[in-house]
Amino acid sequence: MGLSEYIETLNLLGDESRIRLCVLLRERELRVTDLVRVTGIAQSRVSTHLGRLREAGFVRDRRQGPQSFYTLAVDTLPGTAKALLDVATRSADPTLEGDQRRLLELDAERRGGLPESFAGEMERRYSPGRTWQSLAAGIAALLRLGDVLDVGSGDGAAAGSLAPYCRSLTCIDSSSRMIESAQERFSTQPHVRAQVADVHDLPFGDASFDSVLVFHTLTYAERPPQALEECARVLRPGGRLVILSLDAHQQREVTAPYGERHPGFSPSDIRAMLTRVRLDVVACDVACREAKKPHFQVVLAIADKPTPGPSKSAKRV
Repeated sequence: MGLSEYIETLNLLGDESRIRLCVLLRERELRVTDLVRVTGIAQSRVSTHLGRLREAGFVRDRRQGPQSFYTLAVDTLPGTAKALLDVATRSADPTLEGDQRRLLELDAERRGGLPESFAGEMERRYSPGRTWQSLAAGIAALLRLGDVLDVGSGDGAAAGSLAPYCRSLTCIDSSSRMIESAQERFSTQPHVRAQVADVHDLPFGDASFDSVLVFHTLTYAERPPQALEECARVLRPGGRLVILSLDAHQQREVTAPYGERHPGFSPSDIRAMLTRVRLDVVACDVACREAKKPHFQVVLAIADKPTPGPSKSAKRV
């Protein structure tokens, strides 16, 4: 091995990312996506490093269908490179140890189990199929609902998760285009109807529904107190009203383009409005906070309509 070959080896392995890739590929084959997942290095950079290592004969690849698998060419590796990688593998370097730990976690996921490092932070970790959408679908399957009114349903996307578990579902929205989309969505479900209606003047009789949903609608209503008055009117005694609303915020420049009239409502604001329409507030608090700036918070409010008590004459009997 001449001086130029020594220099080439040092140049190739003089990069931290390439050493990490070589150590990972020393014992086994891995795909580019595996290396990205384990190291956190961008896919374009991983591919570039692998291309240079392959040109130099340090790694070899094989194709299996659309996938390419890479491994270290241990049998043809220059002695200097072998010695350097041997030392690196035996070292207690925290970066290399972290790579090995994440590789073990990846193996655990593929065996069908979640790695132990997920404990205590599963809500922040992803695993295939384990999404908020699938969780919502699973929770909805526990429900046995009666007659439900979805106020401000839009095209019925959220209501679609509940429709199979309702005796009847009525979707209303002020947008005729949204309602047309909702009617198309529910065209094969005869117990679901969608119609244009104004929340401030609902076209339904008193005590028509067992549940009323006001999901991200209150901030769009021109007169929120009147909207809730109407929702309470059409709710049956013993029925439940559920509200999701942005918490009060200072980011009107973000929400105004979406047509929102009000900059959110605090839990105390919503609680006061529900009390004024004579509903019993079961819970009213911030339910979640967005991870991305400006970190909008969402208030969840639950209120029940009281059932009539026995009359005074009935009590004397």
